[in-house]
Amino acid sequence: MHTPRLGRRVVLAGTAAAAALTALPAVHAPARAAGPASAYRWRNVVIGGTGFITGVLFHPAVRGLAYARTDIGGAYRWDERAARWIPLTDHLGWDDWNLLGVEAMAVDPAHPDRLYLAVGTYSQPWSGNGAVLRSADRGQTWQRTDLTVKLGANEDGRGAGERLLVDPRDSDTLWLGTRHDGLLKSTDRGATWAPATGFPATPNPSGQGVTLLVAAGRALYAGWGDTDGTSPNLFRTTDGTTWHPVPGQPAGTAAKVPIRAAYDRHTRELYVTYADAPGPNGQTDGSVHKLATVTGRWTEVTPVKPGGTTSDGSADTFGYGGAAVDARRPGTVVVSTNNRWAAVDTLYRSTDGGRSWTSLKESAIFDVSETPYLKWGGEQPKFGWWIQALAVDPYDSRHLVYGTGATLYGTRDLRHWAPRIRGLEESAVRQLISPPSGPAHLISGLGDIGVMYHERLTASPARGMATNPVFGSATGLAQAAREPSYVVRTGWGDHGNGACSTDGGRTWAPFAAQPGLAKDAPGPIAVNADGTVLLWTFVHWDGTKYPAYRSADGGATWSEVASFPKGATPVADPADPAVFYAYDTDTGTLLASTDGGRTFTARATGLPAGDSQFRVVAAPGRTGDLWLSAKWNGLYRSTDGGARFTKADSCWASYTLGFGKAADGADYPAVYQVGAVEEITAVYRSDDGAKTWTRINDDAHQWGWTGETITGDPRLYGRVYLATNGRGIQYGEPI
Repeated sequence: MHTPRLGRRVVLAGTAAAAALTALPAVHAPARAAGPASAYRWRNVVIGGTGFITGVLFHPAVRGLAYARTDIGGAYRWDERAARWIPLTDHLGWDDWNLLGVEAMAVDPAHPDRLYLAVGTYSQPWSGNGAVLRSADRGQTWQRTDLTVKLGANEDGRGAGERLLVDPRDSDTLWLGTRHDGLLKSTDRGATWAPATGFPATPNPSGQGVTLLVAAGRALYAGWGDTDGTSPNLFRTTDGTTWHPVPGQPAGTAAKVPIRAAYDRHTRELYVTYADAPGPNGQTDGSVHKLATVTGRWTEVTPVKPGGTTSDGSADTFGYGGAAVDARRPGTVVVSTNNRWAAVDTLYRSTDGGRSWTSLKESAIFDVSETPYLKWGGEQPKFGWWIQALAVDPYDSRHLVYGTGATLYGTRDLRHWAPRIRGLEESAVRQLISPPSGPAHLISGLGDIGVMYHERLTASPARGMATNPVFGSATGLAQAAREPSYVVRTGWGDHGNGACSTDGGRTWAPFAAQPGLAKDAPGPIAVNADGTVLLWTFVHWDGTKYPAYRSADGGATWSEVASFPKGATPVADPADPAVFYAYDTDTGTLLASTDGGRTFTARATGLPAGDSQFRVVAAPGRTGDLWLSAKWNGLYRSTDGGARFTKADSCWASYTLGFGKAADGADYPAVYQVGAVEEITAVYRSDDGAKTWTRINDDAHQWGWTGETITGDPRLYGRVYLATNGRGIQYGEPI
């Protein structure tokens, strides 16, 4: 899956630095209070999945009760009656963006309403600490305990086993395995945590730590990912106090990482999958072993050993990932391969304790009509990749589900498969356009799955992801303001990095040529008002900035624009085809071109600098009406094409801003922003040109970091589309 853009915590209003402005000083008036919150209904624009499902868990004692976790998009509960997933962590707000990644989850077999989540997306120094969320009503409401350690739900090893476990001997006792701080224990149902005594493994600051926790009868097992090649990496406690290496661990497994484990209570056997790297990428070898917990005897039951060759001569390298047992049929177990790109990953199923296996891929019949993008521009979907989440329904032996890097597949007969993803949306959204006319109200640019054309907001786009060519992550999306049938897009692709559409985004054709930089550093693109000039900028994934290039023939030829600030995002004037703008975030300078993008000259200087996420947006239908969202430096406006800017006194922070249809009787478009009017960062609408603001989201709908992009609908007053970093596209409408 994607590695999303990393947000930062909001800086307090009192520390926001005032910028010096060319010709007109900043206005240092206090922020005005927001108006009464407006009642809005929020829903996802339906795409269906699009992110890495890292774990799925059926409750062992309640039919139809299941949970799923994701690496950046929170956790979900399955609603059996509605046949859809219910998001459980949308209440986490801007300051808690790091908690939208779910490292692990746990249920209490004896108390079905109890649910626990270990949350924390990154363990890097710049990220916040993790937390444990605990619920007594299946995730409807939560209590929270902040930890003193960091978790890593979007780091390597995120598809490994559940690192959180309710002790089967005592529901008040919980265990939490961390990546860099060893094993933690709680004796008060997760309210407080302390290091577990007697756990022998020593954490490695750069390692994986505990990769799995599983109960086998009354014993607990912990996998350890910081292998040195010789030391044991599977530990056990039978008394909840002392931990010891499991005796007789199979030869070769000390050099691997225990990925997942599943216990067959009928045969009293523990199945463990191994790989030579934590995954989901980088695995080239793996195996499956089972432990007879009564006798201590180990048996290798690997379905297929990695290392052969495929029919075309490619090396068939992979690891093993998911592991699940059938609670109703002794000796029935399912495991998954992972990172098997040459032969494509599969599930292996055994009904005789691993003595023989059947691959489920060869007989699989897929129906992805509900989420057509899963064809990836081809005729048939892949069986899957990044398969580490895997579960068998404890009440239905033929009901299997497994997660991939983009969806969750399920079957009821071991042959026919379809996405079981309704309600679960995890895309990281980069660009949004709401066209002024045509059948689509929305076009979106996304991480990993390119561009989508939304004919309906309530169904996954019938055309799937944009093809000709297929892109991975979109880096740019733009529409000619006066010729909305003309749309351009850029992104990471194997067969070209730029494309145009002459029918409003329904069909595409690649640019006839592209600058050499496009292959390794595709960046944002702009098209002028009448669709005759393109400006394409280039930024490498490591942050290196390059010159912009211009095309006046639809992408057939390109020339460098030496005066354009390297790495800046080009902005087209929506009314004058000759005018472009660019904001140099390194120097805090607004530049403009009046010759169709051939040359740029500086206008306003002394504006906020030093952050690449400052954004300039042009108000629709007007020449020279520019707005600058400068994060905690506030909001600025220019009405003379960027010669002078005035700082708005109605908010102290602005992270992203867009426009929609004006309110009845208003003479200016509705303005939408993610920003801060008082102390809270929220979604706001202004109907009076940003003089006053009304909050339009609520505490139950916050979605973590939402600072990428926002736009209103130019045809429907009040409707707004909001990009999230892991909860897809949210759209709100007044109730």
